[in-house]
Amino acid sequence: MRHRSTLRALYELLSSMRFAISLLTILGIASIIGTVLKQNEPYNNYLNQFGPFWFPVFEKLGLYAVYNSSWFLLILGFLVLSTSFCIVRQTRPMLKDMRGFREHARESSLAQFQHHARLEVRLATADAQTVTRSYLERAGFTARVNPRDDGVLLAAKQGSWTRIGYFLAHAAIVLICIGGLLDGNLPLKAQMALGGKTPTSGNQLIADIGPGSRLGLDNWSFRGNVFIPEGKSANVAVLNVQDGILLQDLPFTVSLKKFHIEHYDTGMPKRFASDIIITDNTSGRSVEKTIEVNKPFEFDGVMMYQASFEDGGSRLRLVGHDLRPGAHDTAFPVEGAIGDSVKVSHAGIEQTLELGTFRAFNIENMADEDKTEVDTVARLEKHLGSGAKSPTRKDMRNVGPSVQYKLRDSAGQAREYQNYMQPIEQDGAWYLLSGMRESASAPFRFMRIPVDEDGKADTWLAIRGMLMDKTRHATIAQRFAATALGPGVDAGVRARMEDTTRKTLELFAIGGFESLGKFIESTIPEAERDKAADVFIKILEGATWEAWKQRRADAGLPAIELDPKRARLLRDTLNATSDSLHYGAPVYLQLTGFEEVRATVLQVTRSPGKPIVYFGSLLLVLGVFAMLYIRERRLFVLIKDSGEALIALSSNRKSMDVEAAFRRHRDAIAALLKPGANP
Repeated sequence: MRHRSTLRALYELLSSMRFAISLLTILGIASIIGTVLKQNEPYNNYLNQFGPFWFPVFEKLGLYAVYNSSWFLLILGFLVLSTSFCIVRQTRPMLKDMRGFREHARESSLAQFQHHARLEVRLATADAQTVTRSYLERAGFTARVNPRDDGVLLAAKQGSWTRIGYFLAHAAIVLICIGGLLDGNLPLKAQMALGGKTPTSGNQLIADIGPGSRLGLDNWSFRGNVFIPEGKSANVAVLNVQDGILLQDLPFTVSLKKFHIEHYDTGMPKRFASDIIITDNTSGRSVEKTIEVNKPFEFDGVMMYQASFEDGGSRLRLVGHDLRPGAHDTAFPVEGAIGDSVKVSHAGIEQTLELGTFRAFNIENMADEDKTEVDTVARLEKHLGSGAKSPTRKDMRNVGPSVQYKLRDSAGQAREYQNYMQPIEQDGAWYLLSGMRESASAPFRFMRIPVDEDGKADTWLAIRGMLMDKTRHATIAQRFAATALGPGVDAGVRARMEDTTRKTLELFAIGGFESLGKFIESTIPEAERDKAADVFIKILEGATWEAWKQRRADAGLPAIELDPKRARLLRDTLNATSDSLHYGAPVYLQLTGFEEVRATVLQVTRSPGKPIVYFGSLLLVLGVFAMLYIRERRLFVLIKDSGEALIALSSNRKSMDVEAAFRRHRDAIAALLKPGANP
């Protein structure tokens, strides 16, 4: 008996509307999390985003793959049960109410209706019944007559089919949830639990991944990505599972002929499409198709979507420049493809180059936001609203190719770099930009390498080599002292100037401007530091100019005169040289050429639940339409032998036209029951 009561209580709970609404609320909150938090990303991305404390917490909660988490699928399953029990529980009383006319309603109950009225009857009861029933049928009602001791009750109804909307809407929820369960990773979880499938690390060749991490052609539900470079083919999809991958064999082979991409002026992709050839692995039948965003293609029950694009292994040509102090600038070539790890060995340099990302062009806003407004139009444009003009000055330009890579030393420590191939104009001068960061979460800090009249960094490299070579400092100091003091100066003064210049160059070679600043702070009173800093800068600039002239003389180049443009190059050279001391790598890799190879990323899905979800959505629309637009109304007319009638109207929803409908029916029936009366 207790067991039966427990089952009854459980059934009442599962079939209650309150329980179903609670489940829907939890699913709604989970869907918000799944929308806000990007799903199915590599675990390293989440670790960088949330840190070592919150990362494992969110991992245990399954927030990185909400829609595939066990608790989400469990809630979906309970929602299917709850909604199904609701349907079963409500079917019998609703069908009974739909078929019933309530012809046994009492007069006192009818008199309590909001819309009721008493009418005078001048016809015999039988005649009044006939004309009233005829009117109800013309008005679209279905009526049933119940004779009573004191007269007759006509119970009429219309729109009872509105109740079918309840069944359609609830059945739709069941079907949509079942479709979601089928298209979720429930089959994958079953294979991992029962079939011995285990995710593997993505850092290995596809050919080396064994059958324990492969899913066969009989897998009836999956969602993965296919990566295909131009001119290559693929017949497996990669499924991201937790912090590893599974391979899904496809019943066909996809070959990429050509990848197309178009961009907006801002650099954002406007259109990208893939010209592909699909070949059935069994029959050999081939189909050519162009897949674009929002234009998928289905083949052999597998839907293919244009998801994104990546570099397909572009070949890069770089030139390495040794940045170590005292090293001579002997450039050496480095070649590799995106995704490769290349050993960089040159004159004692032992580094591993990991080529990460290549972009053939970069669109940047090169507008000068601090530009002075010199005319009336410019001043007025500042105050124009967004409907007339963008408040941000834009000058979108392609600043050329760039490469992003990591340099890893023998101890395994790595820094990430981003180098641009072409000089970029900034503040009226041209620079090669090279960015560095120590972690993926940090922004790049860029070193601006000035280029000379030929658009090359050769002048900076040459001067930097002179400044970093301690064996050249004495010669540079002598040349500077001779130029600055002129002939006929006391030998002691000249010696002190040479010594000061040499020490300045030594300090600068150790840590750039940072070393000079620390020396000034530790040796000079605070009140005199600004003046001393100006003196050291002038000495450093003069010594650098002498180093430049000496370098040109050593190379057999003609002498040059110092002008404003070369003075700007001189200052930029000092700034870049100081920054290079904190560059974190013994070599600067300059991108000199490339052969771009693009790759497409197609999302492939097999979704047996998709037609079920579509059918459920159709039922949901029909159900909502039935509940909103099919109005159930019941009209009761009690004709009494005493010459009096009671008319009452009920409706399943209150609306503005209920009162008007009641007055219309009341007046029409009153005219029938009281013929000859003045309206």
